[in-house]
Amino acid sequence: MTMKNLSCTLLATFLYLTFGCTNERTFDASGSFEADETIISAEALGVLKVFTLREGQELKAGEQIGYIDTVQLFLKKRQLQSQIVALTGRKPNISIQLAAFEEQLKTAHREQNRVSNLLQVDAATLKQLDDANAQIELIKSQIEAQKSSLNISSKGISNDATPMEVQIAQIEDQLEKSKIINPIPGMVLTKYAEQNEMTSPGKPLYKIADLSTITLRVYISGNQLSEVKIGQKVIVYTDNSDGGFDQAEGTVTWTNEKAEFTPKTIQTKDERANMVYAIKISVQNGGKFKIGMYAEVNFQ
Repeated sequence: MTMKNLSCTLLATFLYLTFGCTNERTFDASGSFEADETIISAEALGVLKVFTLREGQELKAGEQIGYIDTVQLFLKKRQLQSQIVALTGRKPNISIQLAAFEEQLKTAHREQNRVSNLLQVDAATLKQLDDANAQIELIKSQIEAQKSSLNISSKGISNDATPMEVQIAQIEDQLEKSKIINPIPGMVLTKYAEQNEMTSPGKPLYKIADLSTITLRVYISGNQLSEVKIGQKVIVYTDNSDGGFDQAEGTVTWTNEKAEFTPKTIQTKDERANMVYAIKISVQNGGKFKIGMYAEVNFQ
């Protein structure tokens, strides 16, 4: 073998050992996991009487996890209720107050009948009958006038009580908002307040995210756009403790229609691309994937 052939053989062997025997996997895109994070804030003013949740705790939607001191609100509600009772107690009892007039009207009708019967046997005069009829009309007018007066008085008292009833409704709303109710299912990521601290409306209490399905945001170059479609299944790779990769299936849920500059921490299949497109991939999470965790993708 000539020296030239020997050199070529050694070079070929070196290239094979260096490049042909490597088992490094190539990926179409890479990125990191993220989730929709929600900051839950207080809706009432007061001391956190109960607030014992911890970071990493799983919460259900509608679960009560604490409450803010409501003693003053409760006392204010009792005061308004007492004022309403006292005020409405002054309402006139219309039926009782009209009872005397109703009896007078019954008596007047009996007198009218008596006079009418006497008139038929010429034992009474027309004037007496006219007087009886006039008495009936007078009593009816008195009843209507009294009824109108009593209704106005009753309505006025009811109107005076209406603002208090509105205040009670406002307090009841504040009492409900004093209960700290978790609105969405998920895991507590960050806790911002502690039990027995003073809080106020709008002050953050904790951050939560639903990690049962997590989103992987990756970036692709423009020439890869034709390979990606909404609803497409992809393979997601994450590092494992053995130095290899774990696989999971994901679904493309969103692609950005506008290009952006390549983030410094992201690699694309074509690293020369200055402009890339972000896509989101939904991945079912059994607890293995964490926010910020790095992952790679191959398009099927």
